[in-house]
Amino acid sequence: MNLFLQLTISGMTNGAVYALVALGFVLIYKSSDVINFAQGELLLVGAYLAFFFVAQLGLAWPIGVLLALLVAAGLGILIERLVLEPLIGEPIISVIMVTIGLSSLLRAIVNGIWTPRPRLFPSFIPSTDVHILGAVVSADRLWAIALSFALLALFTLFFRRSSEGIAMRAVADDQQAALSMGISVKRVFAIAWSIAAVTATVGGIMLANIIGVSGDISRIGLRVFPVVILGGLDSIPGAIIGGMVIGLLEAWTGGYVGQGLNQVLPFVVLVLILMVRPYGLFGQEIIERV
Repeated sequence: MNLFLQLTISGMTNGAVYALVALGFVLIYKSSDVINFAQGELLLVGAYLAFFFVAQLGLAWPIGVLLALLVAAGLGILIERLVLEPLIGEPIISVIMVTIGLSSLLRAIVNGIWTPRPRLFPSFIPSTDVHILGAVVSADRLWAIALSFALLALFTLFFRRSSEGIAMRAVADDQQAALSMGISVKRVFAIAWSIAAVTATVGGIMLANIIGVSGDISRIGLRVFPVVILGGLDSIPGAIIGGMVIGLLEAWTGGYVGQGLNQVLPFVVLVLILMVRPYGLFGQEIIERV
């Protein structure tokens, strides 16, 4: 029972971070039909930005994290304006290759500035042991779960209640109709990329607080693909549920089976979902009539 509880909390922690990163995938795909292969590198950049402002400049945590989020949002807008906007109307494979190249560029910039050497991240979340029903878990994992769910709830309210969120939903449903209603599609694209960069930065900061600052953070981007495929590329609730499911499956498989199967299982799930339900559990099936 103790092992199960520890594995469950660990899986929920990973799942919450996966959900945050998957939210960025979903936002960009819903608004612009672009699959962003550089999302993992946005986590890496966000973690190092927080490290720079807090550890290297010595700023207080609230100020350092706020500056990291602002710079990340600006970076997201810059990427959309300079890299992706010129590719509007180009074949989808061109856009995919550009995001793959962008991931390599961002990783190279981070390594060039901070070097690949792993660094100790200045802890801002308590890491003391907490006893729950006889199981011992780290407090930073509980905080990561709580903060992730709070942010996911906040973004859900933003999409449902705010005018900008409603505009993003309108663009996701029909860009031409949104344009006819006076909605700036380019502005929605910029907002989607900035939010994706902010959610990636938050996820990167949480991961860095647990595992330190290193290139391993960017690997999360690849592991989030099974999450978005499971939940549906265009479904925000699917990103949350998919993140939790994949996180728990990884933790339980790694704890009870081992043998590295937890590293493979998410991609087994990805293949099975693509075979049975290509649009994911909550994705919208698109039927084109010819």
